[in-house]
Amino acid sequence: MASQTEAAVRPTTKKEKTTINPLKSNVVVGSLLPVTLIIIWEMASRGGFVEPHLLPAPTTVLEEVITMAQEGELWGHIWITLYRVFAGFLLGTGAAILLGAATGYIKIVERVLDPMLQALRAIPSLAWVPLFILWLGIGETSKITLVAVGVFFPVYLNLTSGIQGVDRKLIEVGRMYHFTALQQIKRIILPASLPSFLVGLRSGLSLGWMFVVAAELLGASEGLGYLMVFGQNTSAPELVIASILLFAIFGKITDEILKRIQTRTLKWQDNMENAS
Repeated sequence: MASQTEAAVRPTTKKEKTTINPLKSNVVVGSLLPVTLIIIWEMASRGGFVEPHLLPAPTTVLEEVITMAQEGELWGHIWITLYRVFAGFLLGTGAAILLGAATGYIKIVERVLDPMLQALRAIPSLAWVPLFILWLGIGETSKITLVAVGVFFPVYLNLTSGIQGVDRKLIEVGRMYHFTALQQIKRIILPASLPSFLVGLRSGLSLGWMFVVAAELLGASEGLGYLMVFGQNTSAPELVIASILLFAIFGKITDEILKRIQTRTLKWQDNMENAS
């Protein structure tokens, strides 16, 4: 009788599920296209389809990076570029939060301040370089300020639009419950505008990497942007390509960090990304 009971119960027991790590899955899928392009690039370079002095093989570029790393020269260039990006990112984000919150929440501030900021946003990044060098010199201050300008506008625009896009019905509910202005900001406006703000942070960081290139192309004696200019002047395409790839790698790493922060912070949202 006991064996019959065990036989009846055994088929109904749940089978152990094979858990798949989404991180590893995303890394594998996301690496397929870059790895394929690198293989084609290597084959084209080795097969003579591309001139080596124009586009050296990936292995040649890797050898250049390893040599510079072993000599210790590479780490100084990476460090100073990371410092400029993160210092400018913090400075630009702080200014964008102050002005974006004021512009989005207070109508009179928007009417006075926003037209001028929109006009400044249309100025190309390279146009700021000679002015900042004239005002601040060729030291780190001018480079960090240029990066901060690049970071500022995406964060400012997304935060302002996020605040102004808060559902009016939510504000009315807050008034029904007699929320103070601080309570409305904390419980309604901040959570509702947070998705736009986080998108602005990612956009601002990507522009920060673009602006640091402009800062280091002119008036710099170290950094990944300086390596690009040095490679151009010495006819070393492997050095130029290595610098570009390092920009891409570090830009992707920093964006992935912000993306993970965004995913964890917005876990409460009922959207397609959180459906699985």
